[in-house]
Amino acid sequence: MTKLLDKTALPAAASPNVTPTRAFRRVGASAYLLDHYLISMAPSTLAKLASIGGGPSFLKAGRYPVYPIEALDSWARERISPLVKSTADLKMRGVA
Repeated sequence: MTKLLDKTALPAAASPNVTPTRAFRRVGASAYLLDHYLISMAPSTLAKLASIGGGPSFLKAGRYPVYPIEALDSWARERISPLVKSTADLKMRGVA
């Protein structure tokens, strides 16, 4: 079972614009992406993307990255293509 954090577990000064109600550390974020979007993303890959960019937005709770569910959902939806009937549909839409 993955650990959930509530907003009381996050530092108030982490980001004045974001107050997540639920968030995950990297292992939980990885499991959430697989369970909800079938996106297989290892915790180490999330760590790499946090360094080079291109991953989901996160907050820092002390030294630990914390991924709000809203940020994971938004990032995952950007990576998923629209529903198609063939791979040719992807090429026609400029997705492939």
